[in-house]
Amino acid sequence: MTTYAPGGTLAHRLDPRTKLAVQAGFAAAAVAHTTPRGLAICTAVAAVALGAARLSPLSALSDLRALLPFLVLAPLVQGLALGPPWFVPSDAYAPALASYRVLLVVLVSAAYVRTTPVRESQAAVQWLVPGKPGRVLALGVGLVFRHVAVLRGDLRRSRRAMDARLGGERPLADRIRLLATAGLARSLGRTDALSLAMRARCLSWNPTLPPLSLGPRDAPVLALACGLFTWAIV
Repeated sequence: MTTYAPGGTLAHRLDPRTKLAVQAGFAAAAVAHTTPRGLAICTAVAAVALGAARLSPLSALSDLRALLPFLVLAPLVQGLALGPPWFVPSDAYAPALASYRVLLVVLVSAAYVRTTPVRESQAAVQWLVPGKPGRVLALGVGLVFRHVAVLRGDLRRSRRAMDARLGGERPLADRIRLLATAGLARSLGRTDALSLAMRARCLSWNPTLPPLSLGPRDAPVLALACGLFTWAIV
């Protein structure tokens, strides 16, 4: 799973609010222009985002491999027919474009996650939503970013332990049940430990977050975000 990695790329040096604006504008444009031409332009923008983050598309796709089967199966299932010719390409055309649109949006989001520390994301959310609701939302964002990666690591360790005990020779249903049970048990344990740690540290509703400041390098990226929003509306 894509997680934050320290670096000195252009995307790392951008203000998180700028990157969130680009994400929102890109998603709006991708939804508004689900055509081959529109998706070709979105593909170029996604490639620029991945390049700015120095994130390989193959590496991002490998991290998102759990999502790929659903994106591939959706158009295939839509195109199936109960009789000859058994598969209708025209029926699968629109779902295929929609699946590709989702893939592009996820890739741009992966570039954001790769280049943005959790605390900066919290600060950006708290700036966007003022007051206590913003602080609660920022806290939730921070917990999700930190906790999901830990749970994924727990699942990988459980799977390796099961394989070491020849669990891979069990039927598929048994492997799924064992892995799900172990993952749920570890998740509940992690949640209890997190709750205890938060109480022990007297969780603050107004934590000290890093200051945010827009710089000259943010100007052209914000212009890109405005352009994407304008293109989505037009």
